[in-house]
Amino acid sequence: MGVDMVAARGHVISLIGSSGSGKSTLLRCANLLEDSQQGEILFEGEPIKWKGDGHGRHPADRAQVTRIRTNLSMVFQQFNLWAHMTILQNVMEAPVTVMKRDKAEVEDKARGYLDKVGIGDKCDNYPAQLSGGQQQRAAIARALCMEPRALLFDEPTSALDPELEQEVVKVIKALAEEGRTMLLVTHDMNMARDVSDHVLFLHKGRIEEEGPPADVFGAPKTERLQQFLRHVQAV
Repeated sequence: MGVDMVAARGHVISLIGSSGSGKSTLLRCANLLEDSQQGEILFEGEPIKWKGDGHGRHPADRAQVTRIRTNLSMVFQQFNLWAHMTILQNVMEAPVTVMKRDKAEVEDKARGYLDKVGIGDKCDNYPAQLSGGQQQRAAIARALCMEPRALLFDEPTSALDPELEQEVVKVIKALAEEGRTMLLVTHDMNMARDVSDHVLFLHKGRIEEEGPPADVFGAPKTERLQQFLRHVQAV
């Protein structure tokens, strides 16, 4: 109850709100990393099949879950790169191992995506040899290499200092300009304002207010959103 959202193809939906408001949980439920206790989730019109009720509810068709997950690439706050693999190997791993794609073809695409995010010269480096901003850009390249229908970002810049944060923001803005479908959980109000088609403000697990960025940031209606924006602008 209290959460109803649609991410249309080519749109960027940003989720904002205080810590603990449910932003990351909503994102993880959308990607089926967590099981929701009620409600429906549809991917391109196809409903997820469930069995059980309440806390005992879980997806009924694991093949469906796998198929949908391969079309929803997630970028996490902590980069989650494999330390024992080079950056190129990290980007190639899932398409080759999980999706059984041709290795040579995947390598060509992986190098292209690493160039796209500005770290094509780091292919043979290991994660520990990269800055935090470079590691997060590698994680974005890894997500892109899956060639998903949508990208899900869970606080992609919150673990970075301001200078490195801007490297990642630049990449995300470029992806938004390409018309990619994205769900973005962020603490960066400027980025949310600049890249979003629609913004959701969550409070205590519910959508408190939503609308185009100009309305949410320029003319907030609820006292709770007004208070939140005053707080983040003062920090």
